[in-house]
Amino acid sequence: MQSNIHSLLKVDPFPVYSDLTTSWDIFFRNANAGAPPGSAYQNPPPVGVSLSGLSQAQALVGAQPNVEKLVEDHLAVQSLIRAYQIRGHHVAQLDPLGIMDADLDSFIPADIITSSSKLGEVLIRRFYGLEEADLDKVFQLPTTTFIGGSESALPLREIIRRLEMAYCQHIGVEFMFINDLQQCQWIRQKFEKPGVMQFTLDEKRTLLARMVRSTRFEEFLQRKWSSEKRFGLEGCESLIPALKTIIDKSSENGVESVIMGMPHRGRLNVLANVIRKELEQIFCQFDSKLEAADEGSGDVKYHLGMYHRRINRVTDRHITLSLMANPSHLEAVDPVVQGKTKAEQFYCGDSDGKRVMSILLHGDAAFAGQGIVYETFHLSDLPSYTTHGTIHVVVNNQIGFTTDPRMARSSPYPTDVARVVNAPIFHVNADDPEAVMYVCNVAAQWRATFHKDVVVDLVSYRRNGHNEMDEPMFTQPLMYKQIKKQKPVLQKYAEKLITEGAVSRQEYEEEIAKYDKICEEAYNRSKDEKILHIKHWLDSPWPGFFTLDGQPKSMSCPSTGLNEEVLSHIGQVASSVPVEDFTIHGGLTRILKGRATMVQNRSVDWALGEYMALASLLKEGIHVRLSGQDVERGTFSHRHHVLHDQNVDKRTCIPMNYIDPNQAPYTVCNSSLSEYGVLGFELGFAMASPDALVLWEAQFGDFHNTAQCIIDQFISPGQAKWVRQNGIVLLLPHGMEGMGPEHSSARPERFLQMCNDDPDIFPKITEDFAVRQLYDCNWIVVNCSTPANYFHVLRRQILLPFRKPLIIFTPKSLLRHPEAKSSFDDMLLGTHFRRLIPEERSASQNSAEVKRLIFCTGKVYYDLTKERKTRGLEDTVAISRIEQLSPFPFDLVKAEAEKYPQAQLLWCQEEHKNQGYYDYVKPRISRVFNNTRPIRYAGREPAAAPATGNKKAHLVELERFLDTAFNLNSFQDQS
Repeated sequence: MQSNIHSLLKVDPFPVYSDLTTSWDIFFRNANAGAPPGSAYQNPPPVGVSLSGLSQAQALVGAQPNVEKLVEDHLAVQSLIRAYQIRGHHVAQLDPLGIMDADLDSFIPADIITSSSKLGEVLIRRFYGLEEADLDKVFQLPTTTFIGGSESALPLREIIRRLEMAYCQHIGVEFMFINDLQQCQWIRQKFEKPGVMQFTLDEKRTLLARMVRSTRFEEFLQRKWSSEKRFGLEGCESLIPALKTIIDKSSENGVESVIMGMPHRGRLNVLANVIRKELEQIFCQFDSKLEAADEGSGDVKYHLGMYHRRINRVTDRHITLSLMANPSHLEAVDPVVQGKTKAEQFYCGDSDGKRVMSILLHGDAAFAGQGIVYETFHLSDLPSYTTHGTIHVVVNNQIGFTTDPRMARSSPYPTDVARVVNAPIFHVNADDPEAVMYVCNVAAQWRATFHKDVVVDLVSYRRNGHNEMDEPMFTQPLMYKQIKKQKPVLQKYAEKLITEGAVSRQEYEEEIAKYDKICEEAYNRSKDEKILHIKHWLDSPWPGFFTLDGQPKSMSCPSTGLNEEVLSHIGQVASSVPVEDFTIHGGLTRILKGRATMVQNRSVDWALGEYMALASLLKEGIHVRLSGQDVERGTFSHRHHVLHDQNVDKRTCIPMNYIDPNQAPYTVCNSSLSEYGVLGFELGFAMASPDALVLWEAQFGDFHNTAQCIIDQFISPGQAKWVRQNGIVLLLPHGMEGMGPEHSSARPERFLQMCNDDPDIFPKITEDFAVRQLYDCNWIVVNCSTPANYFHVLRRQILLPFRKPLIIFTPKSLLRHPEAKSSFDDMLLGTHFRRLIPEERSASQNSAEVKRLIFCTGKVYYDLTKERKTRGLEDTVAISRIEQLSPFPFDLVKAEAEKYPQAQLLWCQEEHKNQGYYDYVKPRISRVFNNTRPIRYAGREPAAAPATGNKKAHLVELERFLDTAFNLNSFQDQS
């Protein structure tokens, strides 16, 4: 109840009630005593007004009309003030071109808004019952405005003038939807207080110099490479001083590291003038004769990232700037930036976000159109995902490629999505650099004060087409006629400062010549560059992890096993509640007892095998982070890494944080119901350090496809494009179990199709073949059939001397399958991950009798062994499990098949023929034997959907392909 009252007290009061205090008593007494309008608030009463000789009756008679009028007029004025605060941004002069309403809504009739200076006067007559004669009356100001400065009352004419200066010029402030009074008051003070937009001479000269660099950089590129795409910043050159202002103010507030994400528009300019990438490194990217030196395919220049640590010249403090590499998929980088920011905060103990922060740049069309923006916003205040405030800067060109804003969004502004998290939105005319600078200062102060998101909307234009080769007049003829007439912002601002006497024309021209010379000298140096080094554009270096030339320090992997004492100790923790007086659910008590029994019997099931892997890494100082929907308990109620007290609300216990006093922390967190955003976030988290195991688990493997952009554009090709390794682990529950088409398949065929190994080349088998194969691949794809192998592959992910993404198709029914258990013996020191688990035959069984060798992967193995036993075919059919599908274990498949030279080779899967693994494994198994031994298929027939929704049909399909697998005559007609 108290918290509810507290929240109500924080809500911004409606002005009608904001001043119902003792001051009203003073007002009524003075008014009844004959005080003139506008001065009845004074205490003591105005000169000449005496209350002593009036009776109560005398005060009421004759004075009542004045009182009513005064009350109505004051309430009208307060409503007028509030109207400006709520809706002033709608009439602010935001469009530099002067041809569009930034909010797409001309809601004020044309006869009212002839000019903003007349707006208030028209409004008071039409909507607030005031007359022109009231303009010179003095009105008491409410506590919810700061336009008075040190004055508590102003004439109505001055009230209107100051409101229009605060809310209707080149800055439009959207904030009155925020339900926190302190935050609203803070914003009002920043924009309403008289004189806040004053700048020193040095600030103006610095701003001009930054505008010169921003503008002349683009002009230089246009002169040298007029026919090259570069996605220039022309029309919004004030972005550069905007970002530098944010960084300056944030550095002043203690920020040491800034992680940035942005689209292609203006990226080269940001790299040059904000991150301070060497200009010759940028210019040489335009040389078509430049040879690629690094491994990988590389990326276009306007997608590349950068990492740079330097001194901030304004604050004289060190600051690290990182611009993340990203694909053309606009906004896809947003959650990646947030994840990396969270990781850096975590590793440096920055629990409040005071030392590490993120800046996200957006285009207007993408900010409104891309759903990932919304998903990322909804991570902003979640405990395990918050980065304690992001500054969003929208480069609002008022166009998307060729699409008019009126066709591109349904909301008034492109920034309206930010309102869902109560982020204030500062719209600013980008042709007013001083207004831009002020707004960015306020945004940085907001983030430092409240640690909440904030949006800066730079309302600008795009001088060229979507790229420099594009013709915009086809689709926006009127806009581009105006743009051709538009004076560049640098020229306008320079003329303003020259007129003010802040700078001379000679100084201005010298500043231009100085930067032009810098560009020319860098251009000449760039001609000496003959080789393109992608590693020079690395956005997330891992100092000390690789050799100086970026290679692994070894090409071997130690045993991933543990000694028995460690296994037993972890098992004891996993089966106990390490906190006193903690009541767990009765069903969980049985689960923990079951775990204790398994530990006594020296065995593990799937959940306990995972527990052993994660806890042992924690014990070794490796941070482990497991994230995804419902991962704390596990979708299938098998994990239970977070215990909940049944008697105390919100009291929880994470036993894995009680493994060892010196262990690394374990983070396990249920995510929002998002795949795209959360997987991107975890990918970013994994970028920050190689010494952490970061896992994302899909609720069902089927649902990963809503995160397909992150998988396709970042995880699969990330190292090839950007020379950036990443060890993220994807846990994708997979298996045909009659649960329908949306709860059956993690689509393994898609992951395997993106693997970069060649099916037509049998690799050279060397001593370090298994590890070198992993190093050469773009990602690792496994489908483990035993808890021990799952345990080993998770530990191997960290013990390898490099990092690769790991895709694991995890089981569902095997979580409780009585045969899906492993002995401690399979997890002891000296044991490793088994890429292929061969048929284990007794000495009495003759390999020559084997007529069929079935290769399979994952859960179907248990269906096959059960059917084989039922049919009594143990001597004539061998079953081998390929646990690591990619990179393909050519050597082990060859050795296994050579044990049975007379056996027919068959691939069996429970998935449909056009799905699953068949199209991947068939050419590779065939290549092992130079296509001399055909590979037969047993599995479901081709289908459009991943699985049937009918339980009986599911069982019929299962029975049919098992019969194909064990009917030794099933392929006679194909031989």
